[in-house]
Amino acid sequence: MSGTVRFSERDKRVIFSGLMLGMLLAALDQTIVATALPAMARDLKSVDHLSWIVSIYLLTSTAVTPIYGKLSDLYGRKRMLQVAVGLFVAASLLCALAANMTQLIFFRALQGFGGGGLMAMAHATIADVVAPRERGRYQGYFSGVFATASVAGPALGGFFAEHLTWRWVFWINLPIGIAAIVICNAALRRLPIRGVRHRIDYLGAVLLMAAIGELLLVTTWGGMDYAWDSSVILGLGASAAILLAGFALQEMHARAPVLPLRLFRDPVFAVASLVTVLAGMSMFAGIIYLPVYLQIVTGASASEAGVLVIPLMVGMSAGAFATGRTVSQFGRYKPFPLVGLAVSAVVYTVLSRTGADTPQALLIALMVLLGLATGMVNPTMMVAVQNAAPSADLGTATSSISFFRSMGGSFGVALVGAVLLHGLKADTLPGAGAFGHVSAIDLLRGNAVDLARLPSAERLALVHDFTDAFSHAFLTATAVAVIAWLVTWLLRELPLRSEREAPSAPDQADPARLQAAAGAAD
Repeated sequence: MSGTVRFSERDKRVIFSGLMLGMLLAALDQTIVATALPAMARDLKSVDHLSWIVSIYLLTSTAVTPIYGKLSDLYGRKRMLQVAVGLFVAASLLCALAANMTQLIFFRALQGFGGGGLMAMAHATIADVVAPRERGRYQGYFSGVFATASVAGPALGGFFAEHLTWRWVFWINLPIGIAAIVICNAALRRLPIRGVRHRIDYLGAVLLMAAIGELLLVTTWGGMDYAWDSSVILGLGASAAILLAGFALQEMHARAPVLPLRLFRDPVFAVASLVTVLAGMSMFAGIIYLPVYLQIVTGASASEAGVLVIPLMVGMSAGAFATGRTVSQFGRYKPFPLVGLAVSAVVYTVLSRTGADTPQALLIALMVLLGLATGMVNPTMMVAVQNAAPSADLGTATSSISFFRSMGGSFGVALVGAVLLHGLKADTLPGAGAFGHVSAIDLLRGNAVDLARLPSAERLALVHDFTDAFSHAFLTATAVAVIAWLVTWLLRELPLRSEREAPSAPDQADPARLQAAAGAAD
């Protein structure tokens, strides 16, 4: 294909509507299951490995993200989007029909393979349809979808489990998934299907997925199910390091590598990837642990904590939306992550000084600010990478940023969790005798405990310990945000192109273009 396919504004709206539905499916299934877990355990008569229903989806969806990116560069976005939607819908059907816990966990793993593709293809397809200067606006919308799913998921899961059946958590995916592919199928026919004949790097894909899987197990189990210095965690870490080394060697020699190492020679891609990891660490520290903080330190109920974090998600959506439109209007992206990360650092510092007597209005204001600041970072990193990447590597580069954000989130949750547990010092907390043996780990995982049943002195001691621990945790998030802010200064700001680049064959990706792009900013 010699030229660039031009899409009308109507085409863009239709395609984007379908992609948003697909992304909503993938993002929703990261959160909707959590509140339905007790109903699943009762119905399937099993609590063994219950947490894996959530963990296995996150593991597989993260692991396959860069794989989809590479395959879409070889065979086209439409084809891989169809594969992702088809796999997701089929796996959702199987999850809804699962007869036991083992089946449900296995089908959730399959669903993750589809969900990871939905996330990756949404970002990459927009890069095929709109010019870099316009993409900030669309990336902002995607961030809004993610934030909406984070709030709506737990509420929907609880509603289905209480008023219908937990199986509706999966049944609901079928009509939405089918609608997603029908809406954008006709317009996506015009996207180029490269069909380039290459040997697929199966070995690289297997090595990468195995390494990612073990790293995610380390961050999920470390400090919670197993001590950080246990043989299980150390063994997984060593094995992951060996697999990553093997993956790097394989990518140096593969004809069509899953993650071309030449991408890291592009200073924009290298810096944006590091910033994305660090920003993900800081962002997920707030998303995951602020509800726990509100319940234990401020005394909010689980439902009240869920309502109180809505301002965080609203701020995130508003920040991403406003940033995307401003980037599209002025063609500048570097100032936004600098401002966003600086504000995040300030907010986390202020949060470290809050406690049980902090006015609720102040906490809400801080969460709005944190959401706005977070929304200024992620969309701009995606726009920067898509603007700098060669067209032949666009899907790979795009999905890699999504992958780094997910990995950063896993690392951030593990890091903050470790700081909290270290600050609490003991597994059994003050006052635990009043309601049985309750560990710090149980509370950090959000297991419901009626703190009001505690005698006043013991309750105050518990809250005091957690307040101190959260103070150190929030300061850790501050440090991560500051490091990300310093790294962002290294980001080169290339002019945003107003036209999309004509696609080229993947084997024509010219490393010299990366150097030329870097030099354009000098």
